[in-house]
Amino acid sequence: MKRRKFIQSSVLASALPLSIAKGQSSQQPSDSPKALYELRTYEMKFGANQSLLTDYLTTALQPALKRTGANHFMLFKEWGNSEPANLWVLISYPDSDVYLRAQNLAADSEFTAAAAAYHALPSDKAMYNRYSSMLLLALDGLPQLMNPVDGASLFELRTYEGYSEDATRRKIKMFNEEEIDLFLRVKLNPVFFGEMIAGPYRPCLTYMINFKDMEEHDANWKAFVSHPDWKAMSSKPEYADSVSNIRKLFLKPF
Repeated sequence: MKRRKFIQSSVLASALPLSIAKGQSSQQPSDSPKALYELRTYEMKFGANQSLLTDYLTTALQPALKRTGANHFMLFKEWGNSEPANLWVLISYPDSDVYLRAQNLAADSEFTAAAAAYHALPSDKAMYNRYSSMLLLALDGLPQLMNPVDGASLFELRTYEGYSEDATRRKIKMFNEEEIDLFLRVKLNPVFFGEMIAGPYRPCLTYMINFKDMEEHDANWKAFVSHPDWKAMSSKPEYADSVSNIRKLFLKPF
C-alpha cells in the first residue's frame, strides 16, 4: 500500500494546536493510528427552529469536543427538502479514550455556560425528536480524515452493506488494497472510509466523498466505473458478492 499525504480539516485547522494549516501536508507513517468517527443524525421536529440547534452545536458542543481532544467537527444538512429535516454531524476522535471523555461534558464549566439556553428549553420547545450515532473505525487504507476539496458544496455519504461479516471484510480488503487508490486517482475525493463498529446496517462500511458540484460528481463517477482498473478489480472472484445493498445520501455543509 502506498503511503499517502493527509491534511487536517479546514473546519478546525486554525483552532487545534496540533493541526496542520491548509496548504501543508503530513506524511502518515505506515503504522499511523486510525481515527474513530462518530456520525450523528438529528431528526428535527416539524416546524422547529433549526438555528437554535445549529447554534448549540457550533458554539457549545464543538468547542467542548475540541477541549476533550476531538480532531474535527463538520455540520451538514441533507440535500433537498427532506421532512422531517435531518442535521448530520461528523466528529473525528484520535482514539477511543477521547471519544469516551467526550460523552461526559458536565464537568466542563465553559460548556455548561455555553449550553445553558439549550438545556433550559422546555419540553414543548424541543428542537428534535431523537439523535442517533454511528461509530466508524477508519480503514487502514485511509487512517485519518482528509480535507474537503476547495469549494466543496456536495458531500456524498455511502454505506455498503454485506450479507455477512466475511462479505464486508472482503469489501474492506478491496478498498484497502486497490479501490481507495483508484478513488484518489479519478478524484472521487474522500473525506473518510470507516468500518461501522456500532450502529445500524451492520455488517457494513461507510464512506464520505466530496465534490464542487453535481456536475463534477457525475463526471468523476463516470471516470471511475469506466476505468480499466475498476473493471479488473471488480471481476476478481475474491470480491464477488461483497456488497448486498448500497445506501446513498447527499449532504451540504452548513
